[in-house]
Amino acid sequence: MALRREAEGGSRKGCALWRVAFGLLAAALAGCAVGPDYERPGIEVPAKYRFDDTLARDATAATWWMQLGDRELERLIGIALAENKDILIAAARIEEYYGRYGVQRGQQFPQASVQAQGASQRTSRVGTPRIPFGDVTADAYSVDLGVSFEIDLWGRLRRASEAARADLLAVEENRRTVVLSLVAAVASAYVNLLDLDRQLEIARSTMTVRGESLRIFDLRFKGGVISELELQQVRSEFEAAVATVPSLEKQVAQQESNLSVLLGRNPGPLARGGTLDKLTLPVVPADLPSELLERRPDIRQAEQQLVAANARIGVAKAAFYPSISLTGLLGTASASLSSLFEGSAKTWTYAGTVGQPIFTGGTLLGQLAVSEAQQKQALFAYQKAIQTAFGEVENSLVDQAKTREQLAAQRRQVDALGRYAQLARLRYDNGYTSYIEVLDSERSLFQAQIQFAQAQGQLFFALINLYKALGGGWVDEAGKLASQPGVDTRKNPPVFP
Repeated sequence: MALRREAEGGSRKGCALWRVAFGLLAAALAGCAVGPDYERPGIEVPAKYRFDDTLARDATAATWWMQLGDRELERLIGIALAENKDILIAAARIEEYYGRYGVQRGQQFPQASVQAQGASQRTSRVGTPRIPFGDVTADAYSVDLGVSFEIDLWGRLRRASEAARADLLAVEENRRTVVLSLVAAVASAYVNLLDLDRQLEIARSTMTVRGESLRIFDLRFKGGVISELELQQVRSEFEAAVATVPSLEKQVAQQESNLSVLLGRNPGPLARGGTLDKLTLPVVPADLPSELLERRPDIRQAEQQLVAANARIGVAKAAFYPSISLTGLLGTASASLSSLFEGSAKTWTYAGTVGQPIFTGGTLLGQLAVSEAQQKQALFAYQKAIQTAFGEVENSLVDQAKTREQLAAQRRQVDALGRYAQLARLRYDNGYTSYIEVLDSERSLFQAQIQFAQAQGQLFFALINLYKALGGGWVDEAGKLASQPGVDTRKNPPVFP
């Protein structure tokens, strides 16, 4: 009966322990959280850019690179989104920070663990003290359930969990930034490759034409019709065209290697879907509202970093207040396994701990100062990200507008120089001028054709940079193809519909 009363008393005390624990838990959940609550800072921004709202939203929500009309480019972007190593690293970082958030959030809840132990021991009969009679072996078995819980009265754990969640969201936005940059980089590299192909085509064509001229002039020189001076002039222009070809071939090979790395593959030759002249210029968004930039992942990332830094001020402030934690142990212990779970084998213990910093030599003040300074840095970084975004969009708008004007003028120049070269050769054939005028016209035409091809590429680069600067819903569409598990992109690379 005594054992039963002891067990019942222990049971009542154990129940009382749990009632106290749950009561304190409820108090903790209802408690305040020190530190500032996050509020988005007010930032002065223009209402819109200088250039119809609906058109801008439609353009930034589309998979804009499809407007270029090159299926091979779409295929390459699909490969890059699935295999690029920066994308894979960014995806792995999300997994890491998801785990970190789980670790931090789990500290808000009671921590429970169970431990079972069994042991057997034999004592020497001839040892000290001697045991001439009796059993020299002893067994011991125990099962213990331990519970610990920190009462988060001041919100330290909640603020830390808030910061960890913001860190997770910032890393996710970083992945979207990588997607944005990768798509723009692949598109730019592909356009640059087509641009170099066009320049190489012009150089080879010029080399062929000048080679034919050199053959004719060589025959004329041997026939005594022209002087060696004219022959060497023609040979000089021919060799200049010949020297241009390997330089451009080298740039083409290097660009293919750079693009292969963006795809996450070893360097090698790449197929083309068409030529630079067959690419279609994307639609330029008009009347761009400034709120479009709120979708840029780098701005979202900077804001989440500000949220995290703001929450860590609360963590630092909570360190000044008392910390309260509860621990409890409920178990059984017996010398025999058969009686381990009988009422008389029960054991329990519980304790509460209150800690209050008194003197830390300025450590807590230093930690608070660090947190507040980091919050200021994050605020300034957020403001800078927004200003940088506006600057990038404005520069891209100016770039594409003025490059269009430049391209139109260079097109007219190429047409004029083409006509000039025709007339110069006609005048030479009719004996009105020397061949120097023909060489000058052809040299000018060759340089103008190369510059026109480069300006074509620059216009595509400006438009690609504009869509990159705007961000928008297309980043989410592209992100759906990034790092898809179980997809063999080498055999079946993803292609946008």
